[in-house]
Amino acid sequence: MQAVVLAAGEGTRLRPLTEDKPKGMVEIDEEPILTHCFDQLVELGADELIVVVGYLKERIVEHYGDEYRGVPITYTHQREQNGLAHALLCVEEHIEDDFMLILGDNVFEANLEDVVRRQRENRTDAAFLVEEVPWDEASRYGVCDTNAYGEITDVVEKPEEPPSNLVMTGFYTFTPAIFHACHLVQPSDRGEYEISDAVDLLIQSGRTIDAIGLEGWRIDVGYPEDRDEAEERLRDAELPATAG
Repeated sequence: MQAVVLAAGEGTRLRPLTEDKPKGMVEIDEEPILTHCFDQLVELGADELIVVVGYLKERIVEHYGDEYRGVPITYTHQREQNGLAHALLCVEEHIEDDFMLILGDNVFEANLEDVVRRQRENRTDAAFLVEEVPWDEASRYGVCDTNAYGEITDVVEKPEEPPSNLVMTGFYTFTPAIFHACHLVQPSDRGEYEISDAVDLLIQSGRTIDAIGLEGWRIDVGYPEDRDEAEERLRDAELPATAG
């Protein structure tokens, strides 16, 4: 299965950490965020990494070259950061079948394999890793509603008044049907082409999207304090267990 990594962002909220590097190259536990993403995708069986680059893209290309741990890397350039649906369209010509998608500013220690397994076994149109967050944090994310079968029935991007506290985490699987939906998306009130709007179009057309609850943790590295928390958690995970 191919894997798409969105890594075009400038990371203005992470400054000064991103003054001379793109957001994905900010180091956590002595490795760039993208290295943590790539490692997980390779372990999940990715046979190609397709990386969307933009801001200071040469820093990413020069660091990783044309392969990572024996898996080929294809780069595609998002010239303007106009939202995740816009970024996803940058890879359309490279996608052959179902694929994984990870946001290149997220750090996971979680059950990503459950999402990939659901896509492979059930042939759903998409599967998302979702997480319950405190209600006062939900407006930072794409918020989901689900039905009794664990299928996503609605998604709204960064709502002022969230309808639930279940949010998308930044790891997904899709069929190529997502691209048709992305082409139909109109700019949001924020002036961006939102992936949540593309997902809503899939739902309205009768497509099935499964929600997989997060087991473990993830951190969306948006601010310097998020980077510090991710580093602390990764280091804690590396400590050997002590006898009680």
